[in-house]
Amino acid sequence: MERVKVGIINVTGYIGAELARLVYLHPEVELASVTGRSAAGQELGKVFPHLSDINCLITAELGDVDFAFSAMPHKASAEVILPLLKRGVRVVDISADFRLKDASEYKRWYDFVHPAPGLLEEAVYGLPELYRDKISGAQLVANPGCYPTGALLALAPAVKEGLIYPDIIVDSKSGVSGAGRILNLVTHYSEASGSASAYSLDGHRHLPEITQELEMLNPELFLEVTFVPHLVPMARGILTSCYAKLKEGKLAEGEKGKEELRQLYRDFYGDEPFIRILDASPQTKHTWGSNFCLIHPTIDLRTNRLVVISCIDNLVKGGAGQAVQNMNLMLGLSEPTGLEALAIYP
Repeated sequence: MERVKVGIINVTGYIGAELARLVYLHPEVELASVTGRSAAGQELGKVFPHLSDINCLITAELGDVDFAFSAMPHKASAEVILPLLKRGVRVVDISADFRLKDASEYKRWYDFVHPAPGLLEEAVYGLPELYRDKISGAQLVANPGCYPTGALLALAPAVKEGLIYPDIIVDSKSGVSGAGRILNLVTHYSEASGSASAYSLDGHRHLPEITQELEMLNPELFLEVTFVPHLVPMARGILTSCYAKLKEGKLAEGEKGKEELRQLYRDFYGDEPFIRILDASPQTKHTWGSNFCLIHPTIDLRTNRLVVISCIDNLVKGGAGQAVQNMNLMLGLSEPTGLEALAIYP
């Protein structure tokens, strides 16, 4: 059987390179074309020596493919995707260009007017644990942001079941690869090493995405979400800590309530291939290189407050791995195909 020809638009970023690695190792698809205008004409293995086994020339424009990933920046991604959709190519967009349903939010958070607002409702939000059936039939999937992935998976069961009050705090700490591969003083080694910092205190671009998806889980819960991201001196990984006041009577008191909460999370995620509900708080190192999301839900018994910790690799479950997971669903393949690798440790 002929394998599906897959292309990657903008392979020269961290997510693009991770996609190339995962697609090349995938047993059911073929990496047929990669683009990167700054590196056009060069062999992929020359730009990324760790990919030297991949015999692929980087070109300025995408070749003939059946399926495409776009790892372009926001705004630019929508512009290159639209012609592909007209040709019938199925696409997973890694950028934010099709994640939000309200076109006016793009002007507010991303400072551009969306070129195809009519496609926003048609695009499927690519969090398989919540939208698996819709993803399977979609032509265009909007891959979630890395921060929203960790936050949404941590909070979805509690929000869906109405366990908490609307005032939610999401505190996330990310490795510097989340800032991308372009040189930046903030992520310069001498600036980032040995230091941690909060940023976007007036509102991060991922906030409307988090709020939108949580409200879809429980429209009766009028949310007030505070999201504060932090940069920490490590290459990859996101640790997310979520806090919200529990409603009285939803869970038993004391340690029994903690047990009920963990069981509720296990029931909610059932046999999800990449979710693990843990009895102890996870570490980012436990997810390096894997597509897993590790979640530890608990209760601060002194304050009756929900505390949920989640860990992901921002480049895998927070990016390229989740994109491949979506591709598998869209192509009717077994969902974990090509993503079975466990984390690298230590």
